[in-house]
Amino acid sequence: MARHSPSAWRYLALSRLLPFLEWLPGYRAGHLRGDLFAGLTVALVLVPQSMAYAQLAGLPAYYGLYAAFLPPAVAALFGSSRQLATGPVAVVSLMAAVALQPLATTGSQAYIGYAVLLALMVGLFQFGLGLFRLGLLVNFLSHPVVNGFTNAAAIIIATGQISKLFGVAVDSSDYHYHTVIQVVKAALYYTHWPTLMMGLFAFAVMMGLKKITLRIPNVLVAVAATTLISWATGFEHKVTMPLESVVDAETRALVLHYNAEAAQLGQMAAQRTRINAALKQAKTDGHRMTVIDSRRDLEILNYQMDLKADKAADFRHRIRRLLFEAGRDRDGAIRFYARGNRPADTVKMGRTWRIKIGSAPLEAAALVFCGGGEVVGAIPKGLPDFSFPEIDGHGAMALMPPAVIIALLGFMEAISIAKAMAAKTGQRIDPNQELMGQGLANMIGSVAQSYPVAGSFSRSAVNLQAGAVSGLSSVIASLAVVATLFFFTPLLYHLPQSVLAAIIMMAVAGLINARGFIDAWRAQWYDGAISVITFLCTLVFAPHLDRGIFVGVGLSLCVFLYRSMRPPVVDLSMGLDKALHDVVTHGLKECRYIDVVRFDGPLFFANASYLEDQIRHRRKIKKSLKHIIIAAESINDMDASGQESLSLIVDRVRSAGIDISLSSVHEPVMQVLRRTHLLYKIGEDHIYPTMKQAIRSIHEKTHRGGSEKDCPLTSVRTLSTHSEPKGG
Repeated sequence: MARHSPSAWRYLALSRLLPFLEWLPGYRAGHLRGDLFAGLTVALVLVPQSMAYAQLAGLPAYYGLYAAFLPPAVAALFGSSRQLATGPVAVVSLMAAVALQPLATTGSQAYIGYAVLLALMVGLFQFGLGLFRLGLLVNFLSHPVVNGFTNAAAIIIATGQISKLFGVAVDSSDYHYHTVIQVVKAALYYTHWPTLMMGLFAFAVMMGLKKITLRIPNVLVAVAATTLISWATGFEHKVTMPLESVVDAETRALVLHYNAEAAQLGQMAAQRTRINAALKQAKTDGHRMTVIDSRRDLEILNYQMDLKADKAADFRHRIRRLLFEAGRDRDGAIRFYARGNRPADTVKMGRTWRIKIGSAPLEAAALVFCGGGEVVGAIPKGLPDFSFPEIDGHGAMALMPPAVIIALLGFMEAISIAKAMAAKTGQRIDPNQELMGQGLANMIGSVAQSYPVAGSFSRSAVNLQAGAVSGLSSVIASLAVVATLFFFTPLLYHLPQSVLAAIIMMAVAGLINARGFIDAWRAQWYDGAISVITFLCTLVFAPHLDRGIFVGVGLSLCVFLYRSMRPPVVDLSMGLDKALHDVVTHGLKECRYIDVVRFDGPLFFANASYLEDQIRHRRKIKKSLKHIIIAAESINDMDASGQESLSLIVDRVRSAGIDISLSSVHEPVMQVLRRTHLLYKIGEDHIYPTMKQAIRSIHEKTHRGGSEKDCPLTSVRTLSTHSEPKGG
């Protein structure tokens, strides 16, 4: 073996820490053109997609841009794939939203802080797995589980955008399907048609351009066109007016009642924070009675908050159903009337108006009335503040399980894409290096206010098709995002939210793979069943997506254990091709005197007794049996339990007047037989290197004086024919 010089070893170690050193020394000026074109092309897709996915994660749209400017470059430089495009993706965004919603109000500063912390935790877990070369852990997520989960997640993501597409708002329910039902009811009650038309127009543009040519960035064209239309037509159209501008007294009272309930909820939330702090301090000080009192107070307060939240939600629902007509009276003042009740002597302002309401109390002096559709709104100019995420112990513990799931799912998506592209480029992919690259992307991204990211299939495909040669294409895409943050954010103000919803729905349509269920079922029926059950559980339990994954992984492990405990044990006879085959599968007859038994799996504690049962069953039903040959070519390992069971089998078989031999024994198993002296009990003359030699040695002795003329081990004997010419 060639010996490397110390400098060569140092370079190899350095290239593992800095993988881009593998392609950077050979980089040529001609490569830059391909990377430049690919990077700019990806950026045209990345900018609108990242904003859409950020909203899917429950964050302001511009946080998608924060997640799109550092992570792609870091992942490309420190991962092993040169064409993998990293950044915000649909499934990870949905998983992030599910993880964060129980901890803080969607879109609040606390929510954003937890999102950044989640990115750090995902990155640390991925980097740790890669550093210690534990990428094999991702194998616990089998393909049927991932297929079922991904299909369900695509449907959940798409249906979650219906409210934005129709211009309605509802509160999230405990289960996603209930939320969808509420959205459908709200859309049937009132749909903002311009919002829906914007979304449908974006669909038409993206689908049309996709069919015509792949060279034109269809997402960017849809964004540019709808943003221009939105700006030109005054699509947003909202005004801020005092509560007194609402003429109807019942409506004013409804708003005041809601504000009272929402304010009390805020006070109770602050009280809960104080109780939690007191409980934590009491645990630290060891004051048991204080701990008991605090827990009791906390349970009572949580129950009261649930009641108060239900009441506030009812008021919020009623406010959202309010539809107004605006009119200007003789004094020029704008008044809002219930739709259909505007006096004839007022000047109609020509729109249906709604009160914009979130989870916070409404400002009575400055109610926001919407007469148009929702837009992205103002985006801060420039780069985000660079700071290390604030570590919250309670939040970190709550985020630990989803962080592990997101890390594994994100990596599985990334490595699948990387391997698919490597099959076309011939590039070598190191899964552990890719884990480290994805981990660093999330860790470094969290310093720049990023939420969790992963490899994107659609953008990676664009990157490869556009001619990307190296990771420099992703660096160029990151620089394009930086340019967007500095110079182009004002242009995105008027981008309609329904267009972002259309972008998400178009993107996740590619995740739906019904063929995956069929292929899994054809491979093994239980794989198909696991995929379908994971799909259904993910849909039913949504937004608790982790439950669907846990069900799928649990079923996969159960099937694995069952198959390990009961591996196939088959009898062999000669087939038409003169080779030994399973007598049941091929419809072959069996020899009366020799039973050739193949055990398909390692012999260990979980299945050792199963082999005993199978041998006992054969002794019982085959009255003329004289010799058993165990075909050991599939037994690649044996533990102490397996050795003990094999020893018992030898004793019981021989005590019954039947001999036993082994053939095709692997060296690791032979070493176990030698160390435990079982080899000498069996007899070295009863261990054969091949099955052919075993049958040749045993056949004459076992058939001497017998009535079997044509042995199925030496001639072809099927159940449908009595005999064939003898084999050699």
